[in-house]
Amino acid sequence: MAKRATIRDVAARAGVSKSVVSLVLRGTGYVSVVKRDAVTAAAQELGYRANAAARTLTEARSYTVGVVLNDLRNPWFVDAVDGLNTALNEHGLQMLLGDHRLDSRGGSSLLGKLLEMPVDGLILVGTLPESADLIAAVSHVPTVVLGAPEAPHPSADIVTGDSVVGAWLAVQHLVDLGHRHIAHIGAGPSPVGRARRAGYEQAMIANGLGNLMLTVDGGFTEHAGHRAGLELLGDKTSQRPSAIFAVNDMAAFGLLSAADELGLLVPDDLSVVGYDNTPTARMQHISLTSIDNADRRSGRRAGEILVARLADPDLPPSITLHPPVLVARRSSGPPRF
Repeated sequence: MAKRATIRDVAARAGVSKSVVSLVLRGTGYVSVVKRDAVTAAAQELGYRANAAARTLTEARSYTVGVVLNDLRNPWFVDAVDGLNTALNEHGLQMLLGDHRLDSRGGSSLLGKLLEMPVDGLILVGTLPESADLIAAVSHVPTVVLGAPEAPHPSADIVTGDSVVGAWLAVQHLVDLGHRHIAHIGAGPSPVGRARRAGYEQAMIANGLGNLMLTVDGGFTEHAGHRAGLELLGDKTSQRPSAIFAVNDMAAFGLLSAADELGLLVPDDLSVVGYDNTPTARMQHISLTSIDNADRRSGRRAGEILVARLADPDLPPSITLHPPVLVARRSSGPPRF
């Protein structure tokens, strides 16, 4: 078996010192173009691969960021994590991605595993259930919360969309189309759920429709949206809403299924607005009106903030709220009656 090339071999081939090779491979410090090209060529010729374990021991850093999603099934995370990964890669950092929901089924602590590796920082995507492990992790490791308006510890940075404003935009869009009986599929006491319900209620009251407010707490999943949709639309004894604003696109997809099962046409019989502007919402045959939550931009910004915090741990914690935008599609239209 051929001997694995070392940093010493690369330095000898390139005719430079080991410290110069280290600077080039890390992308830090000033190195002349001639020496940089020589090191790059030597590493390629020798098939050199940096030893991550040795680098970690030498620099007391792993150049790895733990990314914990609260539920991998949420498609909003796709673009958000893509933007995050782009920002981290630009600074020589790699992600270790985990799903809290799946990991918790086995009774183990995903955060504990990440801290044992160890990771340089954490990105918490969505709202994770509060626990002793979570608070301990965030209080000891630089952390950015992505996609949720609250953090489990005051030291964490927050990057998210303004859910109150986004919900207001959704309701105002329906009001402007002529709807009055506008219901809301919420997500209970979760921070995002509370913020979007607040925006719904504020918009309804501002438009003189406070007495017509109707919220059914479903949740963020398609199943929850389907269940809440049947509850809102299946009761023939009360005023059926002509429009429903769902807490996210996943709940809206479940609502669309419920409407179809009940023989209701969208948007003729029912207008539907979701939240997150996920890739599925943009598909031609779905064409869901939704609130664009700046997912890729938020992910990138979260990565940039974490990089800055790793460079200067004493930076004060920050809150970044991206303004949401309504994207109107075929699932919303004027009421028929």
